[in-house]
Amino acid sequence: MSSNITDSVQFDSWVGETARAIRDFNWSTTPLGRIDEWPQALRSVVQIMLRNALPMAVLWGEEGTLLYNDAYAKFSGVRHPAILGLPIEKAWPEASEFNRNVVDCGLRGESLSYRDIGFVLATSGQPAQVWLDLHYSPVASDDGTPAGVLAIVVDTTERVLLEHKRAVAEAALREANDRMNLALTSGAVLGVFVWEIAQNRVSGDERFALTFSVPADDRADGWPLEGALELIHPADRAHVQALIERTVRSGVPYRAEYRIRTANDGWMWILASGRCDYDERGRPLRFPGVVVDIHDRKIAEESLKELTRGLESKISEAVAARIAVEAQLRQSLKMEALGAMTGGVAHDFNNTLQAISGNLQLLQYLPPTDPRVPERVHAAMEAVQRGAKLASQLLSFARRQPQSPVVINPRRLLDEIRELLQHAVGASVSIGTHLPDAPWNFCVDRNQLENALLNLAINARDAIGGDGKFTLTCSNEVLDAAACEGHDVRPGEYVRLCASDTGSGMPAHVLERAFEPFFTTKPEGHGTGLGLSMVFGFVKQSGGHIDISSTVGAGTTVELYFPRSFGQETLLAPGSPLATQTGGATVLVVDDDAAVLASTVAILEAMHYTVLKAANGDAAMSVLQSGVSVDLILTDVVMPGKTKCADLAEWAFAQPRPVPVIYVSGYTRDIILRDGVLRPNVTLLSKPYLAESLAKELAAALHGAPLAH
Repeated sequence: MSSNITDSVQFDSWVGETARAIRDFNWSTTPLGRIDEWPQALRSVVQIMLRNALPMAVLWGEEGTLLYNDAYAKFSGVRHPAILGLPIEKAWPEASEFNRNVVDCGLRGESLSYRDIGFVLATSGQPAQVWLDLHYSPVASDDGTPAGVLAIVVDTTERVLLEHKRAVAEAALREANDRMNLALTSGAVLGVFVWEIAQNRVSGDERFALTFSVPADDRADGWPLEGALELIHPADRAHVQALIERTVRSGVPYRAEYRIRTANDGWMWILASGRCDYDERGRPLRFPGVVVDIHDRKIAEESLKELTRGLESKISEAVAARIAVEAQLRQSLKMEALGAMTGGVAHDFNNTLQAISGNLQLLQYLPPTDPRVPERVHAAMEAVQRGAKLASQLLSFARRQPQSPVVINPRRLLDEIRELLQHAVGASVSIGTHLPDAPWNFCVDRNQLENALLNLAINARDAIGGDGKFTLTCSNEVLDAAACEGHDVRPGEYVRLCASDTGSGMPAHVLERAFEPFFTTKPEGHGTGLGLSMVFGFVKQSGGHIDISSTVGAGTTVELYFPRSFGQETLLAPGSPLATQTGGATVLVVDDDAAVLASTVAILEAMHYTVLKAANGDAAMSVLQSGVSVDLILTDVVMPGKTKCADLAEWAFAQPRPVPVIYVSGYTRDIILRDGVLRPNVTLLSKPYLAESLAKELAAALHGAPLAH
């Protein structure tokens, strides 16, 4: 009983947070066993450790079970109290090999001491470099044999770092002194000086006096700072004074390059360096410095600058010359392309005109009742249509086609055009389509888009030349700045239509010219070379981007990118066939070409319309403002006079009963330059046109519009 009371008293005398942690710890789970069964030697050394202010620890037994005091707990940082009772190698795994040696030496009765040992320890959660003095002494058990180790830790990190900083500072000072001595002993040094600030006296060695032409009477006692400043070049003086004042005011090192007058009234470049010393109250006391000759260096620098300026001038001239050559090359290429286009247009139009001329000349020799007359008229009309198609392709390439864009759903588009494309490519070419689950809408001219896809399908058919596959793929694409770099397209959301085939493909030299007008690899009479150029022009005019790739023997892929539209799909409401308007409608025909005006009036009168005519826009406006009732205006686009076709359309649109307007033109640049889209009450009929086409346009424009009478 007395022994237990003694043990309790002994444990209760252990004071401190760590002592309480030791008393409360379940030591039965460690090799030390229950605390009340510890040997007296262990209890004694623990009691000594707990009362010590230095970081101390006891490593007991073969495992080095860890016990420590409050100072060691603070040193351990975030590891405390988790490391209490752990084997030392697990408590400090980053120093496990070192601590294993410590335990082994202590159990052999050996003492160890280390000074300024560097460790990387995570005492505060993050690895950090520390330096420690470590002292290890063996602790004997009750029978006198070594049973543990007492560790004393002294953190010397702050002292080591301070010594390191001092060593660095001393090295820097030695280096500075060496540089100063080297400068003083070299021929470039022009002297050293000291400015006694309170007395305003500048004195220096013999070389300084010679450099600054110090009067003989002032060499012993010095001369005013103003006297030295007088020798400085007027252009440099204010700058030097400002640098001196800054150094005196803030203590920053003084360094100034400037010119001083020489004995022969010339100028010499020098470098003056120095610092300001202060008294114990922080008042400026003295200003020592050194002066170095840098004249040759500055002259060399000026020569280099002059050489650089000359070189820059030559480079500018070379760049200007290159730009001029490039401009000439571009002009040459432009003229070459224009020549190729002109030749192609002339060739195709001359063939068309010859077909028309030949048939009309033949009609002169045939009586009206000859059965060949309708056949020749039909052949002439077909030639007219070929010429009209060629003109349309040229306008599309030049991005001058008027557009009537609608919001298109890609799924509906591919479903509706698939049959048309299949007829175009023939039964030997299979057509495949691929779309995402939710394709985005886009807004373009539906007819021109279908023509573009039809052109691509026909090109694919010709490239395949038998059995093969033509595939149309739609995908939603987001183009970033990197994807748009080097291309004429802005970043954003796009719908991508990809047309690919399994044809023969194109070699590189053909691929480079794929979009050129009138360039074709097809035999004479099998293609105009305007197909891909027309597609290119349509895509660009629609605000999109086109790309083409091809591999010989593998096929060709053409990618069309159109800006995404957030509008609802434009659905074309089905309607009944329009009957041609016959009578009851008054049409105003406006055209400055007398032959065209006469033929148009004759055709309309043959269709039983009431026809008014005007030779220009001014005459047409006079007719409209006279009060006569007009149901439709059929007007040429480009006419002389102040009143333009757009003015007639404005008048028609402003009437209580809007009057429909049909533009008739073979070249619609005036419309395109305005906005590229026709206004709601205006439609366009391209020259040349068939009488049937004119009748359909009139019927469509008048359909649903009440007549004037």
